[in-house]
Amino acid sequence: MTTMTEASVREFKMPDVGEGLTEAEILKWYVQPGDTVTDGQVVCEVETAKAAVELPIPYDGVVRELHFGEGTTVDVGTPIIAVDLAGGGAAPEGAPAPAEAPAPAERKPEEPKSAGSGRQPVLVGYGVATSSTKRRPRKGPDIPVQEASAAIQTELNGHGAATADPARQRPLAKPPVRKLAKDLGVDLSTVTPSGPDGIITREDVHAAAAPPAAEPAAPVVEAPAPVVTYDGARETRVPVKGVRKATAAAMVGSAFTAPHVTEFVTVDVTRTLKLVEEIKRAPEKHEMQGLRVNPLLLIAKALLVAIRRHPDINASWDEAAQEIVLKHYVNLGIAAATPRGLIVPNIKDAHTKTLPQLAQALGELVSTAREGKTSPAAMQGGTVTITNVGVFGIDTGTPILNPGESAILAVGAIKLQPWVHKGKVKPRQVTTLALSFDHRLVDGELGSKVLADVAAILEQPKRLITWA
Repeated sequence: MTTMTEASVREFKMPDVGEGLTEAEILKWYVQPGDTVTDGQVVCEVETAKAAVELPIPYDGVVRELHFGEGTTVDVGTPIIAVDLAGGGAAPEGAPAPAEAPAPAERKPEEPKSAGSGRQPVLVGYGVATSSTKRRPRKGPDIPVQEASAAIQTELNGHGAATADPARQRPLAKPPVRKLAKDLGVDLSTVTPSGPDGIITREDVHAAAAPPAAEPAAPVVEAPAPVVTYDGARETRVPVKGVRKATAAAMVGSAFTAPHVTEFVTVDVTRTLKLVEEIKRAPEKHEMQGLRVNPLLLIAKALLVAIRRHPDINASWDEAAQEIVLKHYVNLGIAAATPRGLIVPNIKDAHTKTLPQLAQALGELVSTAREGKTSPAAMQGGTVTITNVGVFGIDTGTPILNPGESAILAVGAIKLQPWVHKGKVKPRQVTTLALSFDHRLVDGELGSKVLADVAAILEQPKRLITWA
């Protein structure tokens, strides 16, 4: 039996499988302690804020320990599984040994790893992530208590050293605490500090500002706080995590960051539905055989035509740089309801696709989303989105922008309604479109023109929707 030593154990940490993700939930373990694993073998499936992803192990060895159970949410960078390399071969050349950390005085800065020093284990398909922070070794002895106090006084009281005369020394307090004292009319020199090194805290200021309590005539017995109880038979509590947690955060951020404006138009799409049926039946349209043809396909094409006419609608707002980013490409997002929640994958460079190519891309996008196999990359970089609420029988809505995008088009249910057509009231297929846009980027004129163009194209689709 091989003896497992601490020096031969490698800790595999939760990687960032997307861009800037901070946590992931472990959905399923495919290995157990004692199992032999090889480099590249999938050991678990995790769900991030974007999608479910399988994680391969970058080591050969024997599983020593699973640090977390299924259903646990783990921060990126936290070890999730320990592998004993002594049980499955030598450690990869150049891999750092996870021996016990030396004392602070003995710690040395890590030397950069050369390209030829060996293979660096990475998550398959995502490349090597460069650390954004480096830990520097501590130099020299700790600062004496007297020097630390002087440094704190300088930081809190402004430039220059503390006054030698205690009677004339300025009270120690941070700028927010000083502002609070000023607002409450409290003289800091009369406040008794309770913080370390004689620092005055916010609680000290509030205590000094509070009026002296009158002596009660009789003891006051506080009522116990009410105990909040939940009826498990009548309520179900579901933890907010994964796709739902990310969607909630994104929608709140979008709603309170971008000033939304929504415009509506009701349009006769009878000719659009006839064109859909014509495409399905026409034998000469052989390039469409086997592809999914539906009204959403023609609506997507109509929106792409409108964006080509009014390219300024396809932009984003860079708050940090205070710039408007005009995009010369369209990554068309399609909101899809999946068992894991609402996701918005996008069709890359949709503006370059012919109608058959767009139909193929839409079919692949929907099927992949329903199977829960949408990759994080497919949900990044969208520019404009379509959400089809009509499939649920809803007339329309006021959609919230996908973060980083300038517009989103909601498509309502298509219903047979009385409509004035060629001077007579006739039953026609009618729907309502709603376009929400970021009013920092898009003014009312531009938004109205785009929405009017989409409506006009759907009323007369053969004029503008071509195979090219």
